[in-house]
Parts: sequence; C-alpha cells; structure tokens
Amino acid sequence: MPDSQGMRSVLSAFRVLEEVAYRQPVGVGELSRILRLPKSTVQRALRTLWTAGWICPDGAEVTRWMLTTRALHIGQHAITDLSVRDAAAAVMQELKRETGEAAHLMVLEGDHAVLIERVETDHPIRAVLPLGSRVPLHGSSNGKAMLSTLPRDRVREILGARLERHTANTIVDWDELFAQLDRVTERGYAENVGEWRTDITAVAAPIFDHNGVAAASISISAPSSRMTAELRKRYGKLVAEAARRISATLGHRAAVDPA
Repeated sequence: MPDSQGMRSVLSAFRVLEEVAYRQPVGVGELSRILRLPKSTVQRALRTLWTAGWICPDGAEVTRWMLTTRALHIGQHAITDLSVRDAAAAVMQELKRETGEAAHLMVLEGDHAVLIERVETDHPIRAVLPLGSRVPLHGSSNGKAMLSTLPRDRVREILGARLERHTANTIVDWDELFAQLDRVTERGYAENVGEWRTDITAVAAPIFDHNGVAAASISISAPSSRMTAELRKRYGKLVAEAARRISATLGHRAAVDPA
C-alpha cells in the first residue's frame, strides 16, 4: 500500500475518531499527547470528521469533541452483524499465503476448543482437522491461547480436577500449565509441540470481542517435522498480529501504551 500523504491523513483521522469515541468529550491537546501527533494534524482531522458528521463539539465552544449519533448507530450495527468467522476470513487466507501452512479458527465450548473455520495448506503432507472437531484445551495451542485470558481459578473449574494426558508431551502438572499460560500473556501467543497429537505442532493467539472477552483463537499448525523452533517464533508473531487485527475488527480496543 503506497505511503501517500492522503493515506496518512485518512489513517490519522481514523485514529482521532477512535480516541474521541473512548475519551469523549476530549480536547485537541489531550488527543495530540495520546496519539503523539502534532496539534495541527489533530485539528485538521477533527474538522474533517465534523464536516463528515461523525463528531461534533461538546457545547457552544469548539474546544472539546464527542461522537454524533451517526457514529454510534453505525458502530452498533457493525458489532451486531459481524461474526468472528466473518472478521477472520481474509486474515486466515493471508496467514496461509505467508506461511504456506493451515490456519484454524476455534472457539471455547465447555472444556474443549471447537474448530469453526479452517484454511488448508497446499502441502501434500498435512493433518486435516474436520470442522466441528473438539480438541483439549490444555493440550492445544488454541485452547491455551483462550485459557491464558481467564483467571486461574476459572481455568481449574473448566478443566476439572485432573489434566488428562494425550501424548508424552502433554502438560499434566498445574504449575507447569499456569507457567505456560503466563508465558502466553507475555509474548502474545501459545505453543503446542506434540501435546495432543505427537506429529502436530501449532501456535495460536486469542481473539477478543468488543467487551474484551476472548471470543475465539486463531492458529497455524503443521506437521512437527516442518515447524521448527525458529518457525514457531516467527509464526507466533504472525498469529499474534492476526489476532490483534481480527479483534480490532470485532470492536476490541487494545490498551494504549502511555510511554
């Protein structure tokens, strides 16, 4: 995508609109500081959004801004009509193009993760997982990605008293599992190296909805012989970014780094 002045102006306007939505009523100075944009850039974006009917001044003086009902109605309509499968479709195809491997989308259902969408690899050697398949939460990257977002007592409640072993690599110790979940939170993605099926390795990241709840998870999986430790790290970053993009489409707003 060309890095034109027009494109930068559009992106700045959208960033300003998002901050107005979450901080309204808000002034130019605060927006400039939060977004690290010049006040002149923020002011132009605000005037453009006002002309387009997305925002309006909060009161008689044009110093602080708030959303109009137009923005609110459109946002509510999008959240109501957009499913996680719709939001993830294009991103999953992009992941497959970037990695050449299968991409899976799963949701939490009871004590399992359930496959609701997939994009298959073109490699002749593959592991096909049918739609609707259920995989153990503690033995899968998708499951661990979603579990990492929950309080630890809730994780115990979901998984029950005993962690079932599926392969020699399956985590069956609670302290080890919780340490892995902490690691998922730190780096943004989970790993599964032969923990459910000995020949399959995968990385996954959680997808959040507009309420900040982990609505699903997205993963890349491949035969263990193809996904080396180096590739797991690279693919992990890719699924983490993919999950962030899908979450944003669903209305989730990531925390803003104040630094």
